[in-house]
Amino acid sequence: MSWTQADADFAAEIAAAAGKLLQEVRASRDWDPKELGKAGDAAANELLCHAITTERPDDGLLSEERKCDGSRLGKSRTWIIDPVDGTREYGEARDDWAVHVALCIDGRPDLGVVALPDAGLVLRSDSPPALRPLNDPPRMVISRTRPASEAIAVAEAIGAELVPMGSAGAKAMAVVRGLADIYLHSGGQHEWDNAAPVAVALAAGLHATRLDGSPFVYNCAETWVPDLLICRKELVGAVTEALRAHAAVG
Repeated sequence: MSWTQADADFAAEIAAAAGKLLQEVRASRDWDPKELGKAGDAAANELLCHAITTERPDDGLLSEERKCDGSRLGKSRTWIIDPVDGTREYGEARDDWAVHVALCIDGRPDLGVVALPDAGLVLRSDSPPALRPLNDPPRMVISRTRPASEAIAVAEAIGAELVPMGSAGAKAMAVVRGLADIYLHSGGQHEWDNAAPVAVALAAGLHATRLDGSPFVYNCAETWVPDLLICRKELVGAVTEALRAHAAVG
């Protein structure tokens, strides 16, 4: 079983629609940042879940904002969505937030769409952008609020420039878009935080694995994903060696 072009177009359509709705909610009145985050999450989640359960009723569904009843675990095809990736950034009216829609088949991130509404972009795994030349020096995106010690150590070891940024989707797509070269995260995420970004990154020809090099497996009973590395393939060796050296010292 695999995805179809209709699946890809559907994913892009609903991700873009959710992004537009989120912008409309934000512009509807003056919001307290936390209340805006909650309202946006709820509105986008309703739109995405309704679309998927209506148009793809036989598929599984996992959303950050929807209680899981476990039925997805028996499905070969499962949609994994994050209605607002970077709720804090969205609530603060920043532009580094995203909408994630992924279709995982037998645990593989086969199809993904990441919408960056305030950038006017919808990045799709079925039509990824061509990779740009490496930055010199290389650039590494890190959390703007909780940068991981491993990422900082690797950046120092390889001479990378640190670029603070908000949501996981925004950071991963910065690598896809050539604005950065490395996204290393060791603080843990959930499947909805990275399924769609990983699908787009892999399709674009990037390296995208756990820090130990193992592939991602989705639609698991436990949705926690401890770490990830999305980067240009040319830099994998240097990043891996720097990680080993940091672990040895630590």
